[in-house]
Amino acid sequence: MASAVSSQNTSSVLDKINNSRTSLANNEQTFLKLLTVQLKNQDPLSPTDTTQMTSQITQMTGVEQQLVTNDLLAALVGMNTGTGLSEGVNMIGKQVTATTDNSTLKDGKAVFSWSQPGGSTSLTVEVKNAAGKVVRTLKPDDQKSGDHTITWDGKDDSGAQLENGGVYTIAVTAKGADGKEIKATNIKGRTEGVVTAVDNSTGSPQVIINGKPVPIDNVIGVTAVAANSDTKTDDQTDTKTDDKTEDKAA
Repeated sequence: MASAVSSQNTSSVLDKINNSRTSLANNEQTFLKLLTVQLKNQDPLSPTDTTQMTSQITQMTGVEQQLVTNDLLAALVGMNTGTGLSEGVNMIGKQVTATTDNSTLKDGKAVFSWSQPGGSTSLTVEVKNAAGKVVRTLKPDDQKSGDHTITWDGKDDSGAQLENGGVYTIAVTAKGADGKEIKATNIKGRTEGVVTAVDNSTGSPQVIINGKPVPIDNVIGVTAVAANSDTKTDDQTDTKTDDKTEDKAA
C-alpha cells in the first residue's frame, strides 16, 4: 500500500555501491601495477600500443563515473524515505490494516494470510498462542496455489471463545497429491486500528497502531474513521434548547 522505500533497502543499495567501490579500488591498484611492470619490461623495438593503454584507462574512468551516478541514485532513495514519513503523518487518525508477524484477537476474530506455490490435497492451519501452544486446528477448503487469507473466529478446539487482546500466530502444513510437503511462504497476521503517531527513530518510518510500531510498508489498507453519530453540533444543541424554551413559554 505504502510506496515508501525502507531504510533497509537504502542500506542494501549503499552496501552494493561501497562493495563495488572497494572492488574497483583493488582492481585499479592491480591494473596500475601490471601496467608499470609491462612498461618496465616492454620490448624497446616493439613498445606497448598507447591506443590500447588509453582505452584501458578510459574504461576504468568510466566505471568510476558510474559509481558517482550510483551515489546520486542512493541519495534519491534516501529522499523517498522522507516521503514515507509524510505518508505516515497523513495516516494519523485513520483506521488502517497492516500485515504483521502475528495477529491480535480483536472483536472475537483474527485474520491471517499465507502463500503456497502449488495446489494441495491436504491443508492444515494451526493457530498458536504467544506461548507456542496450538489452540485451534483449521482445515481450509481452498487449497489452490497462490495467496490465501483466513479469518479465525477466536474459538479454541473445545469451542470456547478466547479473550480479546491475545496475540496469535499460525503454522501452515500443506501437502500435494504425492504426499510431499508444499512449503508455505509469507505467513503473516494482520492488525487493525487507528494510527496515533509516526516513529522514524530507527530510520524506517513506522506507524503506531494499538500502541505498537508497524513498518509503513506493511500498511495494506486505509479508511477514514466513521464520525460518532452521538456527537452533536452546537447548532443542534442550541436548536433543541430553543425548542424547550418555547414549549415552556407556551
